[in-house]
Amino acid sequence: LGSKRRDTLSQFRTEAALRSIGGGLLGVGAGVVASRVLDGFNLAGSELMTVFSADIAALALVVSAAIGLFFGIYPAARAAQLHPIEALRHE
Repeated sequence: LGSKRRDTLSQFRTEAALRSIGGGLLGVGAGVVASRVLDGFNLAGSELMTVFSADIAALALVVSAAIGLFFGIYPAARAAQLHPIEALRHE
């Protein structure tokens, strides 16, 4: 209540960025663990060999943050346009 449209947009964008970066970090971590588990497994007679690339991990984090921001902007814009009474009515 009482926040400016700009403040509401900023809050939603920040939350979207933090959630998407957090999800990206969890995804990269899960990928590293999965690659360690699968490293050396025999599959159909050939040994699996995994390689961790910091460049690809960084790219995954950037893409995750970009997607989170992109899909966080629409709800942020809608929330910023709502009147407080209307927002509380549907809670």
